[in-house]
Amino acid sequence: DAFAILVRTHGDRMFGVARRILREIDLADDAVQQALVVAWRELPRLREPDRFAAWLTRILVRICYEMSHASRIASVRVVPLEGAAEPMAADPLASVADRDQLERAFRRLPPDRRAVLVLRHYLGLEPHEIAETLGIPTGTARSRLHYAHREMRAALEADTRSAVAGGRSA
Repeated sequence: DAFAILVRTHGDRMFGVARRILREIDLADDAVQQALVVAWRELPRLREPDRFAAWLTRILVRICYEMSHASRIASVRVVPLEGAAEPMAADPLASVADRDQLERAFRRLPPDRRAVLVLRHYLGLEPHEIAETLGIPTGTARSRLHYAHREMRAALEADTRSAVAGGRSA
């Protein structure tokens, strides 16, 4: 019964994290299920019960890594982000184009880069919290976050350049 309460408490957040890393609803469902099974089996070994959420997220992120490598997730279809902040612009077509551009750039990132961006920008974790969640040094978390932002920026710029080049030849 206590585990069921924990699942209800953390389930939606887990699904959001998995979906944003894996970019596929069915894979995210599978990842959450797998993470919960692992958590159930490993629960007696949890040393710090007050760190349950971070421990569960670490399990989930590792499973997402494994699943993305196994399924060659790089060619997954575009799935719009839920809960994305609405832009201030009045043009609804511009916001759709912006979200689509962000999605294409995000999809180009490897899963470990997506994971740190999800933990930072979706869950709002600070770099030291990301480090604790992933079980890595804080400097490594900061480095991964820096490179993830840099790769995202480069992907967005490449997408913009290709759109401009495509517009000139049309």
